[in-house]
Amino acid sequence: MPDKVLIIRFSSIGDIVLTTPVIRCVKQQTDLEVHFLTKQSFAGVLRDNPYLDRLWTIKKDISELKESLLKERFKYILDLHGNLRTRELKTRLALNALLHLRPRPKTSTFPKLNFEKYLLTRFGNNRMPDIHIVDRYLSTAHRLGVTNDGNGLDYFIAPNDEVDLPGNGLPEAYVAFVIGAAHATKRLTETQMLEVCKRLSLPVILLGGPAEKEIGSRIATAAGNRTYNACGHFNLGGSASLVRQATIVLTHDTGLMHVAAAFRKPIISVWGNTVPDLGMYPYLPGQESLEKERRQEVVGLSCRPCSKIGYQECPKGHFRCIMNQDLAAIAAAVSGQGSRDINQGSGDSDQDSGFRI
Repeated sequence: MPDKVLIIRFSSIGDIVLTTPVIRCVKQQTDLEVHFLTKQSFAGVLRDNPYLDRLWTIKKDISELKESLLKERFKYILDLHGNLRTRELKTRLALNALLHLRPRPKTSTFPKLNFEKYLLTRFGNNRMPDIHIVDRYLSTAHRLGVTNDGNGLDYFIAPNDEVDLPGNGLPEAYVAFVIGAAHATKRLTETQMLEVCKRLSLPVILLGGPAEKEIGSRIATAAGNRTYNACGHFNLGGSASLVRQATIVLTHDTGLMHVAAAFRKPIISVWGNTVPDLGMYPYLPGQESLEKERRQEVVGLSCRPCSKIGYQECPKGHFRCIMNQDLAAIAAAVSGQGSRDINQGSGDSDQDSGFRI
């Protein structure tokens, strides 16, 4: 029976997608049986990942799995979350091994760099290393002899989640515009998003969850019959399918940005209160310089980044990191990249806007 490794990351969509190089490299470069523990609400991100031998989930608390997990004889634990919950789990697994006179699991926890993040967000003192979080995740597997294979991120879509574009009344060439983000300070305003849609030459499919369904509907109605609201109409796999089939992806700093990177899509990323220096920009090995050129952000603001995550409103009240965004430049970046990736004549400019769900 092969030795087992448990990889832990509870949330969220983007963070879990960013762990996929660890899963793949461990599976391909070792003889270990690979297990992963996450929250049930995010299980869909990894459910179809062929590099996993077993996916464990909890709704809220690790006590839900305590007994079954304790029965597993993990040789290694790669903690890619590093919080009180993972600390409790690692302690329980170690104590259980001692009680049964077995070797304790060898654990590695990724460096969260909380102090460096505090200096950057509180004082504007940037001590963050120029290392993507993917490489910090992979550092936990170095003791296993695992190295970065350079193949980027993974995302696997179940066949029944693939979206039939013609069957849903959607264009075959389009901009996937990810309008959602967990915090308001990370996304353009509704007025700004509408203006960008109006400026784009390609049809636009708006992507987001149920929370963005109403705003997506308003934008699509106001923008005209070349903008389609897919927010809340598809599950995560369906949204990922629309990202995969897109000509180009325009996105805020959110989970689908990393899904787009997994499919190596051209990405125009819009940054509000967060900054790429925090290490969670689109992970595109071999395309680093191009990815930097495509970023859209307001530089030179002394108050940015105000948080490593975001807020529901600007702490300063002026919201310059978003309100000062150059909408013409964003649209030009999208249209310029899009024109290089498709035949301009392939856009269905006269297509009926009857988006069917």
